[in-house]
Amino acid sequence: MSKITVKDGTEIYYKDWGTGQPIVFHHGWPLSGDDWDGQMMFFLAQGYRVIAHDRRGHGRSGQTAEGHDMDTYAADVAELTKALDLKDAIHVGHSTGGGEVIRYVAKHGKGRVAKAVLISAVTPLMVKNDKNPDGVPLSVFDEIRENTATQRPQYFQDFTIPFYGYNREGAKISQGVRDNWWRQGMAGAIKAHYDCIKAFSETDFTEDLKSVDIPVLVMHGEDDQIVPYPISAPKAAALLKNGKLISYPGFPHGMPTTESATINKDLLAFIKS
Repeated sequence: MSKITVKDGTEIYYKDWGTGQPIVFHHGWPLSGDDWDGQMMFFLAQGYRVIAHDRRGHGRSGQTAEGHDMDTYAADVAELTKALDLKDAIHVGHSTGGGEVIRYVAKHGKGRVAKAVLISAVTPLMVKNDKNPDGVPLSVFDEIRENTATQRPQYFQDFTIPFYGYNREGAKISQGVRDNWWRQGMAGAIKAHYDCIKAFSETDFTEDLKSVDIPVLVMHGEDDQIVPYPISAPKAAALLKNGKLISYPGFPHGMPTTESATINKDLLAFIKS
């Protein structure tokens, strides 16, 4: 297995396939780099170098008790991109990974990143507060914390239903997709998953978005039940200097999996533009 050891001693697992311009994929909570299978295979066949890591505490990376915050996540990515000597890279993040991408690009990406993509991302800020009055109430994230801490195996199974829009009329439910989500989630550390809820819900990415001047594509499903479209994608795109927004009527939070053909086509067009 390919791993690097970052400065606090945590091992970060990664996959690195192919040659050509690198595309780095950043997964969502509480998953792993395996969530990008549909994109890794597609872009590998298109002649790109594809890289996906498991965030600290997730998947096959070290199950450290500390460092589950966006600054540390971004710093881990910076160490990985330096170790792999990635330049002219495209960074693609889903959900929590979208926050990780924009924090990395803003703090560490100068001279290394060509473009970025935020898919169903938690940017600019999820939680409701004085600055974000139409956000999601803190009580919702407290409930996610409580269920993760006390009944993670069953809660993670249940979570796949709204994640993929499988509770919508006419949805074609894939048990394999649900099982694969659960498999990835249960491979990670419960402490990391618990702490990451604060990171993805309470981190404000407003200044990160404002500071980034490379081209950024924002992609979001309008029927996202996990990161509601109105509080995220339009606001994030408006803050970017060089942002483009594509919204998808009826698409769920997990659209890179359920709608991979559409997402991959639009990703490729953006990367080639």
